[in-house]
Amino acid sequence: MKIVIADGLAAPAQALLTAEGWDIDARSGRTPDELAGDLAEADGLIVRSATKVTAAIIAAAPRLRVIARAGTGVDNVDIAAASARGIVVMNAPGANSISVAELALGQILSLARHLPAADAAMKQGKWEKKKFLGEEIRNKTLGLAGLGRIGQEVARRAAAFGMRIIAHDPFISEQVAGDLGVKLVTLDELFASADYVSLHMPSNEKTRNLVNAERLARARKGIRIINTARGDLIDEGALADALEAGQVAGAALDVFHKEPPSDPRLQNLPQVVATPHIAASTREGQELVGIETAAALRDFLRDGIIRNAVNFPSLSAEEFGRLRPFVELGERLGAFLSQMNDDRAHTLSVRYYGGLAEGRNDIIVNAVLVGVFTPILSSGVTLVNARAVAADRGIEIVESRSSRTRNYTNLLSVKLHTSEGEHWVEGAVFERASPRVVQINGISVEAPLEGTMIVIRNNDQPGVIGEIGTLLGRHGVNIANFALGRDGTKAVGVVIVDETSPIPDSVLADLRKVSAIEDARIVRV
Repeated sequence: MKIVIADGLAAPAQALLTAEGWDIDARSGRTPDELAGDLAEADGLIVRSATKVTAAIIAAAPRLRVIARAGTGVDNVDIAAASARGIVVMNAPGANSISVAELALGQILSLARHLPAADAAMKQGKWEKKKFLGEEIRNKTLGLAGLGRIGQEVARRAAAFGMRIIAHDPFISEQVAGDLGVKLVTLDELFASADYVSLHMPSNEKTRNLVNAERLARARKGIRIINTARGDLIDEGALADALEAGQVAGAALDVFHKEPPSDPRLQNLPQVVATPHIAASTREGQELVGIETAAALRDFLRDGIIRNAVNFPSLSAEEFGRLRPFVELGERLGAFLSQMNDDRAHTLSVRYYGGLAEGRNDIIVNAVLVGVFTPILSSGVTLVNARAVAADRGIEIVESRSSRTRNYTNLLSVKLHTSEGEHWVEGAVFERASPRVVQINGISVEAPLEGTMIVIRNNDQPGVIGEIGTLLGRHGVNIANFALGRDGTKAVGVVIVDETSPIPDSVLADLRKVSAIEDARIVRV
C-alpha cells in the first residue's frame, strides 16, 4: 500500500500510517507534474490546503482510492472528478474547534483589557496606566451568532468567566442550548442585548454582510464584535464607520473579505484587534487534524470503514443507483425548506409514498438533512454524517412510510417542525430523473427544483400575478417559468428566473408591499 503525503503532516499522524508497514511518500512543495507522477502507484493521498488536487491529477492516479484533506474545507479537491472515479474524499471537520474557541475568548479579553494597545505602548517606552482602564467580562452578555461545535465550545469557556450567554441559531434545539446554559434569541435581539457578539456562522446567501450598517445602527451602543468565522459575514466599510462613530466600541477580527486585506482602513483603527487568520493555527489543533485525517484514511484502506467522507454513502453500487434520483430530490427539498424557514427547528419528518415506501431509504433522509443544513453551515455536512450533525443540534428525525395512494408513483414528503409552526413540501421525480416540487404547505403546485426561484404566498384574488410580473419587469428580472397553486383563498407561486437576471435586494421588499402578498422569498437549489 502506498500513501502520498503532499503537504506537511505532524509526526504522530504520519506514524499511524508507518505502523501499518505501508510505503509512505511524504514530501511538500511538489509541482503538479511531480505529484501526478508520484501518484501513479498510490492508493491514498493526504493534502492540506496548499496542494490542489485537480481532475488532471486524479486522472493520473489509476489506483487511488481515497483523498484525505487534513482540515475542514475541501475547496482544493475536485470532488466531482474524484466521485466519478469512485474515490472517497475525506476531511477532518471540527478537529480544530478548541483552537478557534480559545482564540475567540482571547479576543474578548484583548478587547476588554486593551492588551494589544497596552503592549504596543510599553514597547514604545510609554507607561500609560490610566489610559488603559479596562472592564471585567464577568456579568457581561456574550451573544453567539451560531451555536454549532465551535460556538458551543466558546459558550463553555465564557461561562467559566461568569458571562451571561445568549445565542442565535435556528438549527439548535432548546434542549441543547439549555444544557449549555444558553438562552436562544433572534438575531436582532442578540445584537440589541449583547455586550460582545462572537460570529460562528458559515458564509452563504443568508449570512453574507450579516453585520451591516442597518444591524449595527440597531445594536446596543458600545457593542464589541469578534469574528473568527468568515470574513464576508461583515460589511467591513459599515463596521469601520460604526467604530469611528462610536456606535461600536471595538472589534477583534481574524478573518477578512480579502486575505491579506487590500484596504488597511479597518485593521488600522485603534479600536480593532487584527490577526492574520490564525484561529486554527495551534500546535495541538494542527496535530489533532493530522491524526484524525490519518486515522480515517487508515481505517478506510485497512478495514473499509468510511468516516468523515464528503462524497460517498455506505451503499452498494446497485442500491445507490436505484436511489440516486431520490437522493437528489431529497437534498433539493431540504434546501428548499431550509431557505423557506427562519425559525428554530426541532424535528424533521420524512414520509415515503408509493415505491419509495419499500426497502431501506436511510440515505434519502441523510440527503434531506444535507439540503437543510448546507445553506446554514459552512462545511462538513455529507450523506455520511448528516444524522450526526442533526443529533448534535438536537433535531429529532421522524421517518415513516404510507401505503395511501397518491397521484405519483414515488412521492417524498418532508416537514420541518419549528418553534413557530410547520413548513411542509412534497416532491417527485419525473421522467429523465427531473426532481420537482409538487406541494408547498398543503397547496398543490408543480415546479422544477432547480435554479433561482422566488416563492410567493398570497391571497388568491384577481390581479396578483399581473402585479408580480410588472414588478419583476420593472426590476429587470426575466421570468423563465411560473407555476401557480391555489387552495381556497390561498395561493402559492413559484417564479423561476433566468440565471442571467440578477435579483436586486429591493425586489423582495417591493413584492412584500403588495397588499395581497403574505410572503416572498428567494430560494436557490
